[in-house]
Amino acid sequence: MDWTTRRITAIVENALLEDRATSDASTYASIDPNQRATATIVAKQDCVLAGIGSIARILDVYAVLDGAVTSHYEVTTHPEIFDGVRLHKGQSMAVIRHNARVILSCERVILNFLQRLSGIATLTRQFVDAVAGTKARILDTRKTVPGLRVLDKYAVRCGGGQNHRLDLSDGVLLKHNHLALAGGIVPALERAHRNRRGSQPIEIEVRSMDEFEQALQHGAEAVLLDNMSAEDVKRGVDRCSHFERRVPLECSGGITLENVRSYAETGVSFISVGALTSSAPVVDMSLRVVPA
Repeated sequence: MDWTTRRITAIVENALLEDRATSDASTYASIDPNQRATATIVAKQDCVLAGIGSIARILDVYAVLDGAVTSHYEVTTHPEIFDGVRLHKGQSMAVIRHNARVILSCERVILNFLQRLSGIATLTRQFVDAVAGTKARILDTRKTVPGLRVLDKYAVRCGGGQNHRLDLSDGVLLKHNHLALAGGIVPALERAHRNRRGSQPIEIEVRSMDEFEQALQHGAEAVLLDNMSAEDVKRGVDRCSHFERRVPLECSGGITLENVRSYAETGVSFISVGALTSSAPVVDMSLRVVPA
């Protein structure tokens, strides 16, 4: 992840502006402006780390917003600490040495990024571990926090998952509402083959085995089996194994940690899970500060 891109910088800047970090009344009133401090960020539960690079970027953007020459800082981590690594409860992930006022003013923004991204990575790893040994790959969806999609999807990769579409331009996926407005599966697929841009594969969402067969017979290049039982997904996989051309299958809807293994064992290629980014609990972390 390049934390210096314009998009990431804008996200970090908005987070600091939202918190009015450069106008921290409590810190201004109680902390000497020349005080130095050392802060240690600690995981308070087992987790998968994501977002460690955000720390330095937050401090850099804060300095720009502050409009003053701030003192030198250091963010140090152990060589074995990096995004995607498993952390244990009580394990430290980073140490910050900086002006005490800056550390306190950036504390919540730093933790918000680390806790959310690590939460997504941790949940993703749980799903990935649950399907280990099968051919299924865990995908995310576009169920992300508005404005944070690039970070949410990065966290999925840190957890061992794969990204589906980044945005609406990133591939053709004909969903139920497209089919309703286009007049059904057949006209929707025919129009999509005429109008698609370049070589983007055409994937279509189906909700029954009858719809699945229609999609196969009329040019679907990938099929999303939505809210179907594991038994029906297995029927779809078996059907595709004897079809005249390769059609990758994805399943989604109602997938949980408790049942994902049963779906993976059908032989399906992809399992998309909206909960990775929409419902992941944040990881409990703390930032402990002492005078330098």
